[in-house]
Amino acid sequence: MDEVHHWVGSNGGPEFFQTLKRNVEKLAAVGSRWVTTTNAYNPLEDSVAQVIHESDMITQGFWLYDCIEGSIEPDEMRDEAKVRQALIEAYGDASWADIDGLTRTILYDRTTPDSTYLRFFCNRIAESSDGWMSKAEWDARADDQDPIKPGDQVALGFDGSIRGDATGIVGVRLRDAKLFVIGVWERPEHAHDEWEVDVLAVEAAVHRAFETYRVAWMYADPPYWQEAIGRWSITHGDDTVFEFWTNKPTRMTQAVERFRTAAMVGDLKHAGDARLTRHVLNAVAREVPQGILIQKDSPRSKRKIDLAVCAVIAMEARADAIADGRMKLRRSRVVGF
Repeated sequence: MDEVHHWVGSNGGPEFFQTLKRNVEKLAAVGSRWVTTTNAYNPLEDSVAQVIHESDMITQGFWLYDCIEGSIEPDEMRDEAKVRQALIEAYGDASWADIDGLTRTILYDRTTPDSTYLRFFCNRIAESSDGWMSKAEWDARADDQDPIKPGDQVALGFDGSIRGDATGIVGVRLRDAKLFVIGVWERPEHAHDEWEVDVLAVEAAVHRAFETYRVAWMYADPPYWQEAIGRWSITHGDDTVFEFWTNKPTRMTQAVERFRTAAMVGDLKHAGDARLTRHVLNAVAREVPQGILIQKDSPRSKRKIDLAVCAVIAMEARADAIADGRMKLRRSRVVGF
């Protein structure tokens, strides 16, 4: 199996790999074996190369993983001496490699991102340069202390679809900006063409959230869901449920920037939900005249980002609720004798 860093969910690579591996394993006793060759993977893509590299089969020594990485960091890609040394290390005894030419290309050809040079020339695992949030940055905001509890005061962000993209609801606690997933509905891998989001299940989840938590503010992206959002507004208050059009670039770029800044400086945290993490790391940054938006890596991509959008507008809902004076801190009574 070759170039397994390209074997990703959008092209069916992981499923194909599992099929091949299962058939080899069935015949292992009579000598069947599998071998993969690959360049360094992008850790935001969940490729077969990454799955293999992170498998316990490697850490336990059952699979052989062999790689020589150049000793260089992303912020050293303008240092000629370090670039040259990293290339010499990575190419080893490949005497045909043009080290001088590769060094010159990395230093002066700016048509290719440094992350690509790191992966394909230096054998270094590196995230794509257009990724919105790095895994290290997002993981640093994970917090398993002080879990979200019923009765906590929260704000909600909702982003909905009917058939193609996912539908999700993300909450954020007002007092400490801790994000958590209330629900997500994604199209199954082999769903029939007529598959649609279970609208009643989504509506039930919204009403349950209002019953479970003290919801101070809710922002909901209206396309396909305007009628439902209208009902939520009637039921839970038109001073609590508001529309938030994510297709308005000026407002959305400002929201994305505020979220990114909060993540960088530690002004938000999250409960470590793997679904939210996956959607946040799937998001790529796209520059528009108004600023930076987040999008899927391609319009037809199966790598969903809807929970990331929910989280962004949930943080906006939190900020507006606080600005409106709605954050109420519960105080314990102290009785003296």
